[in-house]
Amino acid sequence: MNKAFFEILRPGINSTLQDEGRFNQYHIGLPFSGAMDKRNYLIGNHLVDNKSNTASLEFAYQGPLLKLKFGKVTAVITGDVKFQIIRGNSKIEEGICYKTFNLNDDDQIDIISTNKSVYGYLSVQKGFSGDYFWGSCSVHTKSEVGSNNGKKYSDKEKIFLNQSNNDFCSKKIDYFNSKIEFIRVLKGTNFDYFSDKSKEDFFSKQFTITKLTDRMGMRLKGPKIENKVDTNIKSEGLIKGVIQVPPDGDPIIMFSDHGTIGGYPKIGVVISADYDKLVQLTPGNTIKFKFIELNEAENLFKFYNLETKNTLNQIR
Repeated sequence: MNKAFFEILRPGINSTLQDEGRFNQYHIGLPFSGAMDKRNYLIGNHLVDNKSNTASLEFAYQGPLLKLKFGKVTAVITGDVKFQIIRGNSKIEEGICYKTFNLNDDDQIDIISTNKSVYGYLSVQKGFSGDYFWGSCSVHTKSEVGSNNGKKYSDKEKIFLNQSNNDFCSKKIDYFNSKIEFIRVLKGTNFDYFSDKSKEDFFSKQFTITKLTDRMGMRLKGPKIENKVDTNIKSEGLIKGVIQVPPDGDPIIMFSDHGTIGGYPKIGVVISADYDKLVQLTPGNTIKFKFIELNEAENLFKFYNLETKNTLNQIR
């Protein structure tokens, strides 16, 4: 029997396989990677009865056009996404996010675009067949590590499924992708490198997200953040969400595929509970930062995890 796969008729802008990420590899220069919007990724897998760490197809802005070959499968799309299902008889169905649908041989999924957001996820029952490196199939394109030789998908490639024929699984959830007024941050390790005025500006004025934004990081434009000590420091370890300030004074927020070391001073770190909403903000949007203490950040992370668990428990 032939193994079921999706033939890529249009690859989309940045389509890659992602799971929960690659742990404990910072010492060799590999960040976590993994799904950018973890909650939407988890919801997708739970809707098709997968384990939490099953690989999903992540896409940005415009998704792929895929044609199923040699099988049938239950699938779901999560995020704020416009998509269509094109049946083998050419009948077109409007897609509904957070509601599973079945695909048969020669059916197509046309993931047209995300709506005022960046990332969406296609999850299939039993998952995609990905190549695992250091415990994860997540693609990190800069180092070319992960499934598909560490590259984003291209035209005419194939994405294989773990199972060719699955029983249809009908599930849905009513989920709203809420926005956030402030991005909450902790003080960075070099917080005192910056002038009092710059600290005040950082927490009181808004910044605009530029087009220089991808899975590695988000560059902002706004009030220049003045460094009064040294604009370059000895390279130190970086983490997801850390906010570096290069000599031009425009902050850069490190994302899931960030470099593991950097030599720019760090003014703050985005808390984990706000990361999913941050990465979904598109270029041109404005954001404001709000300072919080560590104990509040820990409580917010506990609440984020509880809210995620409660959301997954609502799936029916």
